[in-house]
Amino acid sequence: MSQDPWLQNYDATCRLAQELAENIHERNRQQRTGGNPAKINMTLRASLQKLKQNIAQLRESLLRSSSSRRLMQSEADRRQNLVDDLVTRDKQLNTAFKGELTEVEPSRSTLMTGAGAGGGVANPWLIDEPEETRGLGFAEIKQQQQRIIEVQDAGLDALAAVITRQKLMGQEIGNELEEQNEIIDDLTHLVDKTDDRVRNETRRVKLVETKSASCGMQVVIVLLLIAIVVIAVWPT
Repeated sequence: MSQDPWLQNYDATCRLAQELAENIHERNRQQRTGGNPAKINMTLRASLQKLKQNIAQLRESLLRSSSSRRLMQSEADRRQNLVDDLVTRDKQLNTAFKGELTEVEPSRSTLMTGAGAGGGVANPWLIDEPEETRGLGFAEIKQQQQRIIEVQDAGLDALAAVITRQKLMGQEIGNELEEQNEIIDDLTHLVDKTDDRVRNETRRVKLVETKSASCGMQVVIVLLLIAIVVIAVWPT
C-alpha cells in the first residue's frame, strides 16, 4: 500500500530542513575561513522560502483532512505536533541564517532526521533553548503548554466568578437604591400634603381669631347700650 501523500510531503519537508541546516553550517564555515558565501546565501534564501511554503501546505492539508473527519483525532493531533515541530525548525533556521545562532553540541543533533550520520553536523535551531523545555520531547512540551493553558483558564474562570459576584452586588445595590428612592418620593408627597394641611389650619385659626374679636366688640357694645338705657330710666 502506498504511503499517505501528507506523510510523503512531510518527509520531503524534513529533508529540505536538514539540507538547509547543513548548508547553513557550510555557509558559516566558509565565513570563518574567509570564503565567499554569496552563492550559498542565494540558495539558502530560496530554500527557506520553499520550506515556509511546504509547511503552509502541510498545515492546510491537515486542516482539510481534520475538518472532513478523514483522520482520527489522535492521528490529527500527532500530525499537528509534527507541523508545530517544523514551524519551530523554520524559525530557528531563519535565525541561524541571519547569523544569530552558534553551533550546538552533536548530542542534540539527533533530533533531526539524518543528523549526526555525516560526521556530527550540528543543528543550528537547537541553541538558546529555554530551561523550561530543555531536554523535553515535543509531546512533553505540548503537555507542558496544555498545563499552562489549564492554569490560565482556571485563573480566567476565577476572575469571571469575581466579576459575576460584583455584577450581582451592583444589581442588588441598584435595586436597594430604587427602593430608597421610592420611599423618599412617598415621604416627599406626605410632607407636601402635611404642609398643605398646616397652611389650611393656620388660615382657619386666623379666621376664628378674627371672628372672636368681632363677637367680643359686639358684646361690649350691647352691654354699653344696656347700661345707657338703665341710667336713662333710673329715677333720680
